[in-house]
Amino acid sequence: MVKLIKPKSFFLKGGTKAVLLLHSFTNNPRDMRQLGRYLNGKGYTCFAPIYKGHGLSPEQLIQTTPTDWWKSVEEGYHFLKNKGYKHIAVIGVSLGGVFALNVGKRFNDVNGIVIMSVPYKREVDSLKGRILKFARAYKQFEGKEEQQICIEIKKLEKLSSERLVFLKNHIDMTMQDLEINKPIRIMYGELDEPL
Repeated sequence: MVKLIKPKSFFLKGGTKAVLLLHSFTNNPRDMRQLGRYLNGKGYTCFAPIYKGHGLSPEQLIQTTPTDWWKSVEEGYHFLKNKGYKHIAVIGVSLGGVFALNVGKRFNDVNGIVIMSVPYKREVDSLKGRILKFARAYKQFEGKEEQQICIEIKKLEKLSSERLVFLKNHIDMTMQDLEINKPIRIMYGELDEPL
């Protein structure tokens, strides 16, 4: 079996303007590293927190909730504030985009928001498909046999439903009555699911 190294948050010190980079559901800060390096090369300080439960096994991930993940985002924002950054923008992809919208709603001093591929009106089955796809890839990477993978995924299917309803509700509540009075850029790719 392969020993997996747990991904970590990253901090790239740059100029006086900072960017909080927020990763997607089932992913980790690695999917924001290239963007962070690019922005850092342009003089921005970048911080990408890892959400609680992410970067771990699917079984560990589903033991956490959007409330836990949001706390990781808040801690990331306060990390930059405590470092003395007064100009902070937020960039998020997918679930990270949902959290970026929440940062914009809750913190008045955010300077700008960029969201990419934000999920909207997703059904629980769609979210379940995402976590099961992640689980299969994770277990294959661990080097498990197909029969063992199937057993573990069936067990995971039963366990994940309640948590995914909570995630769907969190996304829906964020999008309901959304009003943000900050500069915002909304991006979707051609291959993203239609809204």
